[in-house]
Amino acid sequence: MEILSAPISSCSKEHQKIYQEWFSYTDSDNDGRITGNDATKLFAMSKLSRPELKQVWAIADLKRQGFLGFREFITAMQLIALAQAGHEITQDMLTTADLEHLEPPVMEGLDTLIAKSKPSLKISDPDINLTPQPQTPSFLWSASKSVKKMPLSSVTSIVDGLKRLYIEKLQPLEVTYRFNDFASPLLTSSDFDAKPMVMLLGQYSTGKTTFIKHLLRSSYPGAHIGPEPTTDRFVVVMSGPDERSIPGNTIAVQADMPFSGLTTFGTAFLSKFQCSQMPNSLLEHITFVDTPGVLSGEKQRTQRSYDFTGITSWFASKCDLILLLFDPYKLDISDEFKRVIGSLRGHDDKIRVVLNKADQVDTQQLMRVYGALMWSLGKVLNTPEVMRVYIGSFNDKPVNEAAVGPIGKELFEKEQDDLLADLKDIPKKACDRRINEFVKRARAAKIHAYIISHLKKEMPAMMGKAKTQQRLIDNLEDEFGKVQREFHLPAGDFPNVDHFKEVLSGYSIDKFEKLKPKMIQAIDDMLGYDIPELLKNFRNPYE
Repeated sequence: MEILSAPISSCSKEHQKIYQEWFSYTDSDNDGRITGNDATKLFAMSKLSRPELKQVWAIADLKRQGFLGFREFITAMQLIALAQAGHEITQDMLTTADLEHLEPPVMEGLDTLIAKSKPSLKISDPDINLTPQPQTPSFLWSASKSVKKMPLSSVTSIVDGLKRLYIEKLQPLEVTYRFNDFASPLLTSSDFDAKPMVMLLGQYSTGKTTFIKHLLRSSYPGAHIGPEPTTDRFVVVMSGPDERSIPGNTIAVQADMPFSGLTTFGTAFLSKFQCSQMPNSLLEHITFVDTPGVLSGEKQRTQRSYDFTGITSWFASKCDLILLLFDPYKLDISDEFKRVIGSLRGHDDKIRVVLNKADQVDTQQLMRVYGALMWSLGKVLNTPEVMRVYIGSFNDKPVNEAAVGPIGKELFEKEQDDLLADLKDIPKKACDRRINEFVKRARAAKIHAYIISHLKKEMPAMMGKAKTQQRLIDNLEDEFGKVQREFHLPAGDFPNVDHFKEVLSGYSIDKFEKLKPKMIQAIDDMLGYDIPELLKNFRNPYE
């Protein structure tokens, strides 16, 4: 499966050198990316119409980041060259055209401008540095008090803008009211820059590891496949220069990896966590999270040494897609699986259900199996909407047509195409998802601040603090209701009562801060003005 395959591999070294020279000249900030303002000046030299250039930018900036890296820049130049040759500008052009022999576009006056600029323009070897990496401003991730506030107009991408908003406005609120202890650890730079993630959940032997192997078209380091419970740990499968496995304790302390928050789950979990790296074109755009099989039946009595549902919840907040895998012989939803699905609350839009190994039963049995699965899910998910279920056999073997017949085979192929299209959209929607998660986190932090400050206000000034704290914890659901009515908040946005009680019992409510209206106002301003302005600044420059 090809997902956003970079056309740079289809570009000759001679052309790469030309494009690198153009890129370096156009990159006014010298930060490895070209913004809309820079691009409009360069693209105008092609003499294409505004609607054509709008389409060029839309295809080149598929991830909607608001800038073009070197790979995306080459895509834009190739699209312009094809348009100048009289072709219609579409996404399919990049897969059908002979890009390797495609000459660079005609950019009137560009060579003259480059010649007049600095006499010694450094050109990096295309084999060594094909993708200049944007540099994170040095002021970010320092202590929030020392951050010099700068206008959002000075940032060069949507992600940079979100980083700045987090440091200046959201993080101070989270630290003040200990949001990181109750919900999610504080964000780091790597959390914003991480590739999109897909997590697979299901009972053992439902084909989770095989599914990943099928997509990658090869096995990953440390993968084991068999009818027995083989994956005994959480495995993050990601891109790397060579094939290797990195232990959990090592990966959790690496600053450039988005897994530092997992240290809160302790050594018992980190010993059951590993990262498998390998060079793969798909992994350049997506990271997969393979999980241990969810326990069922008698096995549930054996307790894990770590908080399984807590960890799945942590990954759910970071992932862009969550796949729940079933097979025709494992439709029952055990108590542990029910808790796992419950931990995904708030991430329903990310969940997809896969009925795998469906060619093991005939068409009549498959119809009954599908109905039974929908019934089981309806009992657990507790929503009136029907969950999207993909039916197929996601492995490298041909579909068992003897069992399912020609109609079943056609159905499987269509379902598989639909699921692959869903996966293909992930890198394109990564920036939108990041904005969505950031806004969701900001709303949750604001409600958390209201709850904590309300509980603080209910505490007595002198006597009976312990007794009052216990009463507040015991009647926490009622206190949530008071906060909801006082500030007119949606009931569905409130945290899980039982989890909140558990964490709150370890704190002295009296020690928390009172409500700080300025902090709340900063979050409201961020949601109401800053983020919309940020998106406006980095939309398609030809709109």
